[in-house]
Amino acid sequence: MRTTGRTLKRTVGGEVIAAFVPDALPPRAPPLAIDDGRHGLIVRAEQALARLEVAGEMVPSLDWFIYAFVRKEAVVSSQIEGTQATLIDLLEFEAEKDDRPRVEDVRDVCNYLDALAYARKQLRDPKGLPLAMRLIHETHRRLMQGVRGANKQPGEVRRSQNRIGGTRPGNAVFVPPPPEEVPALLGDLEKFLHARDNLPPLVRIGLVHVQFETIHPYLDGNGRIGRLLVTLLLEHWKLLSAPLLYLSLHFKRHRAEYYRLLGEVRRQGDWEAWTDFFLDGVATVADEAVTAARDLHALVSADRERLLAASNASVLAIRLLDQLPSHPIVTIPGVVRMLETTKPTAGKAVRFLEELGILVETSGKRRDRTFAYKTYLEKLRSGTELEGA
Repeated sequence: MRTTGRTLKRTVGGEVIAAFVPDALPPRAPPLAIDDGRHGLIVRAEQALARLEVAGEMVPSLDWFIYAFVRKEAVVSSQIEGTQATLIDLLEFEAEKDDRPRVEDVRDVCNYLDALAYARKQLRDPKGLPLAMRLIHETHRRLMQGVRGANKQPGEVRRSQNRIGGTRPGNAVFVPPPPEEVPALLGDLEKFLHARDNLPPLVRIGLVHVQFETIHPYLDGNGRIGRLLVTLLLEHWKLLSAPLLYLSLHFKRHRAEYYRLLGEVRRQGDWEAWTDFFLDGVATVADEAVTAARDLHALVSADRERLLAASNASVLAIRLLDQLPSHPIVTIPGVVRMLETTKPTAGKAVRFLEELGILVETSGKRRDRTFAYKTYLEKLRSGTELEGA
């Protein structure tokens, strides 16, 4: 058994709790073991990411898949925290483009998208914030802006004790470090992000995720930021050139195992079991994303050929089909804005795609109707449905 930290006794709400303070990364005494079996998992995961990178390069528009897969990751990561929004909910909200108040759960997902876009932009900009805690804090601020938890110090390290699970401090499933320990722990984590060692980048990313979740530096939103960090590091450390991996799907599918292994790292120092789980998830989801990318591209190509073969196909209908992978749910006013055309012309293009079975009316209304690229969405939405729905 490896020791991975120490416990500090504190009194919260009149009860004595044992808060866990993790040791700095990387694991020591002994170091993380990379035997032949684990090395094989690393190679498999790296090769799967390479295939995903190639799949992104071979399609006409990488933006299609960035749009789709980032939204899939945002929805699933939010669902892990209890958000009840689905991918369809998000896309229907985005299709409206009006000033109605957002549904609360959809706003959580939109904030995730905004936070990720902000962080990626900063890291790509030579004058932007570097990979450091200030960037993570600013990303957290955007994640929590105007949603549940907005009153819990967004973008600021917590100044009070928090806990995970349980009905009171005394029966919490896990108690993160006391607030006075958090700044130094985050400083150590930042040093690890920039340290040079012999650990493969994928292994380092898995370690960073666990360490961030263990420190739990905010009063809310820790899980989503911890998973968003995985997405950022895959791109920043050049394992992918775009955020195409929706790894949260692996955590959602195996949620009990995910939390169990986080606990085993803290209790037993079992970094090896966590690393195997993480690497297996990367490889599995990357391969699934490759298949999804190919299937979606094949579907759009087949529909485009079908449209071009129609004798009365209009240029506007073709332009609309080309936009559907990035706008798979549309309204007539949305098409007017998207294609910069008139309402009658937009309506004619939509009706034409509806007659071909490419678009399907989904609202059941006579006015303010919504149309979906249904077969595309059926392939894309896999894994984003609510559990038990």
